[in-house]
Amino acid sequence: MKNIHVDVVVIGGGPAGMNAALVLGRARKEVALIDAERPRNAVTSRMHGFLTRDGVAPSEFRRMAREELGAYPSVSIYGESVTSISGADGAFQLQSSEGTVFKCKKILFAVGMKDSPLHIPGLAEVYGKSAFVCPYCDGWELRDQPLVIIQKGKELLHFAPVIAGWTDVFSVCTNGPDELTDAEREELKRKGVPLFDSPIRRIESRDGLVQEVVLEDGTAVACRGIFFKPQLMTGSDLPQSIGCEMTEAGAVVVNELGKTSLPGVFSAGDAASPFHQTIAAASSGSLAAVILNNELNMEAWRREA
Repeated sequence: MKNIHVDVVVIGGGPAGMNAALVLGRARKEVALIDAERPRNAVTSRMHGFLTRDGVAPSEFRRMAREELGAYPSVSIYGESVTSISGADGAFQLQSSEGTVFKCKKILFAVGMKDSPLHIPGLAEVYGKSAFVCPYCDGWELRDQPLVIIQKGKELLHFAPVIAGWTDVFSVCTNGPDELTDAEREELKRKGVPLFDSPIRRIESRDGLVQEVVLEDGTAVACRGIFFKPQLMTGSDLPQSIGCEMTEAGAVVVNELGKTSLPGVFSAGDAASPFHQTIAAASSGSLAAVILNNELNMEAWRREA
């Protein structure tokens, strides 16, 4: 059994985790970055909205990030999964899927979120190619195209005006009861937005490009792109398993500095925020790492006094 002693274990090698490891490495801390290499954005061909990295493939982004981390000898990356965590602030012990034992003073969860199974037939074939979840990430590529929004209820009335910034030709498929009031339906009608509440039978596509959304009542809604709300779950059960406070949506509760409800445990990125953008995740990883490093430095200062 291999034992690794470090200052910090970062769990998750996405933008938040790698940016945290970068900041900590530059702060001369020994860091173990543990990443099972199952990124949620692997379904997409390009990432957007990240200055200097707009249009870069997620796999290339990760390659470049790991190359940059290689400049800091105190940062090591392990392609493993953490299976259990014990201990407390200053003396944590983590067991990996490969049998490695990591001992550390602090933990930073950057485990992200993951999609629940996509239950609409045909959606998996177009997800990341012509069906997306974030218009700020992918709306530009679908500008002025006829789109379908798969959404319902109050969130639909927020999402529709947002989509209207990229195209004025879109329809709404609620995949069942729309959960709208009469006034809300009337608002969509005034804006010329077709509303279909029949369940979705399937999504027809060709080479990953959506052609139409076919409903159970036989209606076929032609489109060239889809935006939908995914059902998300936390990327790992580990934060909850050790007692971190969680939101109803499955995110780790943190304060404005990235601290969880447990001393010595931090979280950053999509796992700790409703704002799921690459640049936001990287930023939160950086901030959490700064606060974590300051905590380590202050503890060392007081011990040596």
